[in-house]
Amino acid sequence: MTNEKIIELPGLNCGICGCRTCEELAIRIENDPQQIKRCIYLSSDHISNQDLQPVVTIQKNVLSPERLQKAAAQPVASACNVCASPQLAGMSVPWHDSLGREFDFYLEHFPEEPGPREIILPHNPLITRELDIQVGDILIGRPLGMSCGCPITHCGVTMDVDKRTGVIVWCVTGPLNPRQKGYKDLGYYIAEGYEGLIHEARCEIKIGMRYYFQPRMCMLQWRHSGLVNYLNRMPTGFQVRVEGLWIG
Repeated sequence: MTNEKIIELPGLNCGICGCRTCEELAIRIENDPQQIKRCIYLSSDHISNQDLQPVVTIQKNVLSPERLQKAAAQPVASACNVCASPQLAGMSVPWHDSLGREFDFYLEHFPEEPGPREIILPHNPLITRELDIQVGDILIGRPLGMSCGCPITHCGVTMDVDKRTGVIVWCVTGPLNPRQKGYKDLGYYIAEGYEGLIHEARCEIKIGMRYYFQPRMCMLQWRHSGLVNYLNRMPTGFQVRVEGLWIG
């Protein structure tokens, strides 16, 4: 007889649990069985749980530190923004998004910040004052309409606030912080611009030009488009601000 316990996870690598892959979550469950509650797809009231077929089956007694390291290093096809890992310079870059569309560069976040820096304006700018948004607040909201039309609710940490205009600068960090610590809900907002770094590009980057780009930590790994209106050359690439955003 064996006392092996089998852990079955959906294999979607969605990142909602805060792990890069289902295999990494299974490894955490081995040490703390309560971690399985992080998988929303295994919830008894999940709308499609009856149709979900587990595709990741992991035996607890065969996991090892080496396997944990391997799982943590795996690229994720569809993960939370905070979990995707950048490719190293010099590696082969497939300049296509998850829908097969070409783009010109990857936009990286500043290494000292928790995620991509986004400049946003709530559809009702008074919300910034009504919710008393402060630096450090955890927020959620969704970019609606011409500004982006992204179908994913964004979550982030406030970096700067202009109470007069309602403009907020935040770093997008994924859903784990709001789930654990609470949040303020902006509702719909307009994505005015991104600020970040370019380490890899397939063409020359010029100020005043519009480019297709992919935020490195985009959940959907979809290309965006924007006008580069600030450009600062650095030893490892460029610091840029991109405005006039849309997806597609």
